[in-house]
Amino acid sequence: MVSENVLQLCQATETISSVLAKDPTAAPGDVVKKLYGHHKKIFNREPEKDRGTTSAQLQEQALKCGHWGPTQPSPLFLQAYADALICLDADPMAGVVSPPLMGSHGTVPLTVIGPLADIIRHCSNMIVRAEHEVFFITCSWSPSVAQRLIKDALIELSRRSGERGQRVVVKMMYDKAAAANIIDAHQLVKPAAYSGEKIQLPKPEEIPNIDLEIISLHKLVLGTLHAKFCVVDRKAAAIMSNNMEDNDNVEMMIHVEGPIVDSIYDTALITWNNHLNPPLPSHATPATEGGLPTSNQTPTYLDRGPAREQHEIAAEGQAVRLPEHIPGDPHWDTDINQEITRMQSAYSMKPNESRLQAANRQLNLACKHPIPPSGPEIHQGEEMTPYISSMTAIPVPMALVSRPPYGPPNMHNVYVPQNEAWLSCIRNATRTVFIQTPDLNAAPLAPALAAALKRGIRVTYYICFGYNDAGEIIPGQGGTNDQAAQALVKSITEEERQLLHICYYVGKDQDHPIHQSFKQRSCHIKLLIVDEHVGIQGSGNQDTQSWYHSQELNVMLDSEEICRKWREGIERNQNTERFGVAAKDGVWRDGDGNPGAGYMGNPGKVEGLFKGVGGMLKKMRDKGGF
Repeated sequence: MVSENVLQLCQATETISSVLAKDPTAAPGDVVKKLYGHHKKIFNREPEKDRGTTSAQLQEQALKCGHWGPTQPSPLFLQAYADALICLDADPMAGVVSPPLMGSHGTVPLTVIGPLADIIRHCSNMIVRAEHEVFFITCSWSPSVAQRLIKDALIELSRRSGERGQRVVVKMMYDKAAAANIIDAHQLVKPAAYSGEKIQLPKPEEIPNIDLEIISLHKLVLGTLHAKFCVVDRKAAAIMSNNMEDNDNVEMMIHVEGPIVDSIYDTALITWNNHLNPPLPSHATPATEGGLPTSNQTPTYLDRGPAREQHEIAAEGQAVRLPEHIPGDPHWDTDINQEITRMQSAYSMKPNESRLQAANRQLNLACKHPIPPSGPEIHQGEEMTPYISSMTAIPVPMALVSRPPYGPPNMHNVYVPQNEAWLSCIRNATRTVFIQTPDLNAAPLAPALAAALKRGIRVTYYICFGYNDAGEIIPGQGGTNDQAAQALVKSITEEERQLLHICYYVGKDQDHPIHQSFKQRSCHIKLLIVDEHVGIQGSGNQDTQSWYHSQELNVMLDSEEICRKWREGIERNQNTERFGVAAKDGVWRDGDGNPGAGYMGNPGKVEGLFKGVGGMLKKMRDKGGF
């Protein structure tokens, strides 16, 4: 059950954000200690003993632990939220958000399912439209199309701020493991470093109207900052799956507005931990009160118009010819609707070009090893539409189900809101479970999926062929996607196998999965949808690192309409269901019955260790680690 302690934590009047509103010069880390430092953290809890049973009483308790506004969460959502809340008994900061802000509500006016660069195009527009502050947090950062888009955005933001006679405060974070992390996991990044060769952000003199402060974070040994999100003017936030680099990944992002932004802002403060120099201008102006006033009169939150369907977006994109928003030649838009049309225009056919060739062109944009299309022609009505209009007429229930970074190389820190929300959704599904993730090999997950299949639940999961095989094959990491799929198949009956649908990602322009080691077509989406109406999207993978170690940020929401848009976007923007279906044993095979090129098979522990270490060393060399 939700204990009296957790109930009090969630109904408290003070949060990290509210304390900083009164004293913006305080360090968020000190405020965390003040509010929650007297609670003893317990890392080695046994989830099976602490987990609550599914019940209306538990759901009613969970209902009292959130600020749902005009929304009415479903029993499935409330049960998952309750199971996530119970983790706060072991650590009030297990969700990396002040407990009173963990359950909330909001809208999702935009969803992006497309290449990494398409997500950062939107983030760059969000930054340029900022008038007071930007908080941008990511994991891996390297010179790339994404990096250049953000650099252009900061320079343009400074120019616009100067014209208004204002200054904008920008805070940025990324993960970086270094010897200095032994002393302090948070390290201030100096201008010479962030404007240097490896980061390539603007020098202070290039952005004279911005107060830019950057921190790197890594908790040794394995506590990676893996959360990826952006908060602008405390009015809007973007939750992403992507890093800041050039790659061949298709990714996912949601843009959220409303009170849920206060929750994500609170997470940003907790993640930052240090004093904010200078403080954020919005410290006393929460999203629940509309955020900071701005000169931009573009409608936001509930004032936005209705959503557009994908066929309408495709038609509008084909009807106009707009210049593409690219690094070095940016074309800023005033609102999301303009962004959608411009983005779709880029995916539309150019003279003497087919729809297939148009999709291939865009998927190759930041790909280090471009390839020609191998898939069938794309017909009218099937166009790739990465920007998805997902606005709802009313807000929907939302909750942050995240996890903190945990450095020690053991499996003790598994009892966290992210994991419990995932497991609760699967455990309480009555019809369907859908997952898309780069890797699916976390030890607690396979038994949960097998149990769902035994209950007659239809389980579908999309994974990426060969994603990070070099790391996953090392003993203790869970194995490759192929190995995990084969193990799951062996654990169920033939009848249950009929309910299990395993597919390997296939690009929209291809007719077969391509091993991730070729760096040509990969997928990095992190999404779970249960019973077609409860969805969890964010940064968390279904692998050992995300389950036990990395800091993650995920949003759980309760909306059949939004989940429908997500599923339609998933199917429309890839060929996974059509060409990526695994064989009976869980391995994808071609028409002749052969696994795809790059397939690693099932090496033993010793061979797996050597292959894994060798592969990881090669990966480090490729990234300039030596």
